[in-house]
Amino acid sequence: MDPRLSVRRYPLLVLLCAAAALSGTRSPVAAAGRSCADTRQVYAEKGYGTDTAPLTQISGEHLRLCPQDYTCCSSQMEETLALQSERDFMKAVEENSQFLLTTFSQRHRRFDEFFREIIDLSEKSVNQMFTKTYGLLFTQNAHVFQELFVELRRYYSGGSVSLTEVLSDFWSRLVERVFSLVNPQYQFSEDYLECVSKHTEQLQPFGDVPRKLRVQVSRAFIAARALSQGLATGRDIVNKATKLTADSECVRGLMRQWYCPLCRGQPSLRPCHSLCLNVMKGCLANQADLDTEWNNFIDALYQVSEKLEGPFNMELAADSISVKVSEAIMHMQENSVTISTKVFQGCGNPRPTPGRTQRSPKESGGNRRPFRTYSPEEKPTTAAGTNLDRLVTELKERLRPMQGFWVSLPHTTCNDERLAADVTNEERCWNGQTRGRYLPDVTGDGLVSQINNPEVEVDIARPDVRTRQLIMELRVATNKLRHAQSGQDMDFMDSEEGSGSGGGDYGERYNDDWPGYGPNSPSYNKPPRNPESNPAKPPRVREKGGSKWNRNNGHGRVRSATSRLTSSLLSLCSFLVTVAPMWR
Repeated sequence: MDPRLSVRRYPLLVLLCAAAALSGTRSPVAAAGRSCADTRQVYAEKGYGTDTAPLTQISGEHLRLCPQDYTCCSSQMEETLALQSERDFMKAVEENSQFLLTTFSQRHRRFDEFFREIIDLSEKSVNQMFTKTYGLLFTQNAHVFQELFVELRRYYSGGSVSLTEVLSDFWSRLVERVFSLVNPQYQFSEDYLECVSKHTEQLQPFGDVPRKLRVQVSRAFIAARALSQGLATGRDIVNKATKLTADSECVRGLMRQWYCPLCRGQPSLRPCHSLCLNVMKGCLANQADLDTEWNNFIDALYQVSEKLEGPFNMELAADSISVKVSEAIMHMQENSVTISTKVFQGCGNPRPTPGRTQRSPKESGGNRRPFRTYSPEEKPTTAAGTNLDRLVTELKERLRPMQGFWVSLPHTTCNDERLAADVTNEERCWNGQTRGRYLPDVTGDGLVSQINNPEVEVDIARPDVRTRQLIMELRVATNKLRHAQSGQDMDFMDSEEGSGSGGGDYGERYNDDWPGYGPNSPSYNKPPRNPESNPAKPPRVREKGGSKWNRNNGHGRVRSATSRLTSSLLSLCSFLVTVAPMWR
């Protein structure tokens, strides 16, 4: 028959055949006979045996996850590749979160080592200064100072230690000891010294030094501990959030995008970018819900680090301890006549010491050489070879990119050319069924937005319990950091004077405070002060038991072991006031 006649008789048939030829559509016989060599090679390269791998494409009715077209995968291969897709997903999340984990782990270690070194060097400076000045007397009592720094380390390490209570008890004990030593011609009973201590606020024997030291030490130690704990919390949150368990719907989506092209005999075909985003947003829906609290947490870390760089400088606060104690003792000795006169008027005349000639307060204090201050070269040194400003700057540079990490994780994963096609390659990618453009829209972020996810079926009515727990942990950590920005310790806010440990004096500025910070500074944000007046200080109850006395402090709390240890330090410092002139 003339071919031209056939065209005239059967034009529709000719058009269909031409269209089939142009589109590359294969007949069932041709599809079934196509080689699976590329699929078998890739499968073997992943470490799997090819015993069950077909040599040529077979019918795909047995497939449960991939399109049931002609395939190069057996049922066993499909199950194996589904597990592989889950492992690939875990690996991708781990790799993309490694920056967070490394940053928090390394920064926590470096700051922790630095803060501990500061405390060690502060103790070393105290030992060097007092040994140089007092020699054997200090050496014989060095353990008293060691116990003080043990308590400071215990606070920094997270122990239940109130800095305000420790310092308050410190000055109460110190005024009793120094008062006795600047008036050696008198005998003072415990009740008499109790009277002296009760009137410390009115007498102000140490001037403004106790308040300065309390503010400087408290706010610096609170901020340092909060930052260290915050970095450790960030590390733990990342560890927990990235320990994923993909459910069956997530695994289905992962398999369909990554390994169904392999089963189709097209191992080099990558999933379309939008397909990848929908799968990842479905699998990481709970992690995306961390975003708000995570951003708040990162911001709080950033602000506390800035405080340490400025007004809450840990180095300067630690260095100030020994210097300000020396200033306080000198102030009391220089004003011993006035102070003693007021005490004798308010508490009564004490009994003279047997064997001593009674002298007037003026004689007692006027001829005594004052407790000397320290020259700059004798003052404590900062941590050798380290710099707090540099540590803070490096930390801030790493914190900013962490904002929005959890909602950007699907994008970060799908931007990997090994896992998805480029966003500009919309026609030559795997769309979940075949090669071509992916048409569905990309869904939003978070659990609720997955209600319309076309790739992963997510039960939005069942939030992940572990994720809710992580959100609460982030809120608690953020709250601690925000209070630390105001010099407040949440652990003692219900019992400390004012609005927290050191918070009661946050709005005050002193002559030797750091420049550029304070109520007159543009960057200063003054928190609300506690309007409640301070409660009256109840009388202390002493119990003799060797050198250990238990008594209530100004807030009605029982003196802790820390306070008892600190009192030994006060005794030594007070004694030095008397004996120092004899050595000079």
